[in-house]
Amino acid sequence: MTSLPPRYLALDVLRGLTLAFMIIVNTPGSEATTYAPLLHANWHGFTPTDLVFATFLFVVGNALSFTEGRYAALGDATALRKIGKRTATIFLLGYLLYWFPFAYLDADGWLMLKPIGATRIPGVLQRIALGYGCTALIVHFWKARGALIVGVAALLAYWAILYAGGDYTLAGNAVLKLDRLLLGEPHLYHGEGIAFDPEGLLSTLPAIANVVAGYLAGRWLQQRGQGVDSIERLMLAGLACIAIALCWNTVFPINKKLWTSSYALLTIGLDLLLLPLLVYVIEVRAQRRWTYFFEVFGRNTLFIYLLSEVGVVLLMLTHVGTQTVYEWLYATLFAPLASGYNASLLFAVATMLSCWGVAYLLDRKRIYIKV
Repeated sequence: MTSLPPRYLALDVLRGLTLAFMIIVNTPGSEATTYAPLLHANWHGFTPTDLVFATFLFVVGNALSFTEGRYAALGDATALRKIGKRTATIFLLGYLLYWFPFAYLDADGWLMLKPIGATRIPGVLQRIALGYGCTALIVHFWKARGALIVGVAALLAYWAILYAGGDYTLAGNAVLKLDRLLLGEPHLYHGEGIAFDPEGLLSTLPAIANVVAGYLAGRWLQQRGQGVDSIERLMLAGLACIAIALCWNTVFPINKKLWTSSYALLTIGLDLLLLPLLVYVIEVRAQRRWTYFFEVFGRNTLFIYLLSEVGVVLLMLTHVGTQTVYEWLYATLFAPLASGYNASLLFAVATMLSCWGVAYLLDRKRIYIKV
């Protein structure tokens, strides 16, 4: 538990917005009756939901721009230890989330440890950990110019690797091939019909560019100020990224699950519009009456994300008759209130608000759980 470090309010709001939307898209009452914008694109293409995770990485880089100075003052050995510890902790939390619950009762009632041989290794928190760790090291040793060069090189190199290593289909891409080789199919995500992980090792390479972009945007605002001119330049950069991404899409399709370079650049562009807009409204125009709801989420982001994921697992494991508690709550409390699509949305919003209630209590007690 720590006190809050100084930073601009727009960062907490963007972080909170992202977490709120992430919980909503992750916890529909029924996936069969979920509005299309709240679903990921099936393969090539883009939906609002596809922006969420990329924005999370952008925010990680933005926050890094506030801490890099402290790392630089510590010296290489101490900085490396701190970066390594934080990276390993976040990665381990992600792995434990997929291993959870760690034990089960067998047919004879004996408590058995859940085998790790089939536990997924890549994942959301794992990608955040690797994106943060790599970017923090790049920034520490090569500074902002080096980070920009590495970010651009990562996007171009990933395009070349995928072009040379297979195709852009679900079964034939280089991401799948490398993950199968290094991790094995049992340790990958199986929700696509085959063992393919949308947070695979190779596709972490372009995701680093999202973190780098967030860092550079945060550094720009700190050095150039939050005036209209600074905001306009960021937004122009965002429009340029979007234009390049749409052109790139003609030869390297926008695809969140492959995290193609065109997808990374598109999401960077959108975030370079969203963050300056929030800075303008909150910092320049001082319109802050509406921000507290998202600030609460933005101050305990990692803990609340873990809470939402663990909570869903527990609801899915506990039963009321033949239904899981998750299914029972949806069928009993929400399905009678509205049509299928609206009931599913109400369930997701209610889940998000329940998590917000915990975040609110933590904020009222000034408890901020950091890693």
